Amino acid sequence: MRVHSRVLVLFFFLTMGAIGQESFKDKFEETKAGSLLKFKASFNDSLSNSAELPVVIIKGKEKGKVLTILAGVHGYEYPPIMAVQEFLGEIRPMDLKGSLIVIPISSTAAFYGRSVFINPNDGVNLNNAFPGKEKGTVTQQVAHYITKNIIPLTDVFLDIHGGDASEDLIPFVCYYNHQGQPKATAMAKKLSETSGFSNIVSYDYTLKDTEPAKYAFKQAVQDGKVGLSFEAGKLGNVQADAVALNKNGIYNVMNGLQMYRTKLDLPSELKKYNDQGYIKASTKGIFYSDIKAGDFVQEGQDIGYITDEFGAIIKTIKASGTGVVLYMVGTPPVNKDDTLFCIGAPE
Repeated sequence: MRVHSRVLVLFFFLTMGAIGQESFKDKFEETKAGSLLKFKASFNDSLSNSAELPVVIIKGKEKGKVLTILAGVHGYEYPPIMAVQEFLGEIRPMDLKGSLIVIPISSTAAFYGRSVFINPNDGVNLNNAFPGKEKGTVTQQVAHYITKNIIPLTDVFLDIHGGDASEDLIPFVCYYNHQGQPKATAMAKKLSETSGFSNIVSYDYTLKDTEPAKYAFKQAVQDGKVGLSFEAGKLGNVQADAVALNKNGIYNVMNGLQMYRTKLDLPSELKKYNDQGYIKASTKGIFYSDIKAGDFVQEGQDIGYITDEFGAIIKTIKASGTGVVLYMVGTPPVNKDDTLFCIGAPE
């Protein structure tokens, strides 16, 4: 990355970022009922990086809830991105009650650069950057733009993810069990149960108001909004069933908010997980496992091992608890502190 030292250039970059961020509310208010507005917010930083954030505002013919939909927070998670592309081609503003704010690809540099987790330009993971920084790197500015402009106008915040290039996972919907916000939590739980996902994960919410949220939909929850997230798709591929599950999930959430009529089938059985255990790599190496996402494991069971570059086993991995593998590393390379497994305990 090239670093500019000239103060004038730095001032110009930061000023341009601020100008883009001030216009969103006006764009939202000026969008007419029954219409759709597309635009790109632009960002520049002192490292000579630039970024564009595509945004779609869709206003229904009647007033109602405001649902924000994010995809592509991680640019290598393709099923959510393709699901939103299909959705945008189908949605009819005149049949909509309320408003949609849609970000079809949140980290465009990661998407076009085929980069796992991070923006290759500034090395920042957008899903670890919230609430962001107004005068930070371009990724931090994008997080700040969403936090300060989009979340305040939002009633329900839906963050759509899938397995990145290295992740194997089972499809699930998740929300935070925020005891301090019982109404918002109850709504998130209800929307999750009618989303069309059969696996429902609730996370404990222990974040203090003064702590950075890091994650996009956790920022929305911290700011008092209803927040939930989808996870469908894996290993950096486009699976048609994952695309359909994500897209139908959007319609089901809209139906639950009485924003859009749908007649989609729902699963006959819901599997709920309210406690998660994480196993992290204690060393760098080559990871082996016969376990797949969705497998049931017992506490203490051998579920994998790590070798050095010469093939010698340097670490055996044992299950830290009993439950279902929600997601795991699905490719050989691992680094110290990588999450190898997330094991969900059935409710």
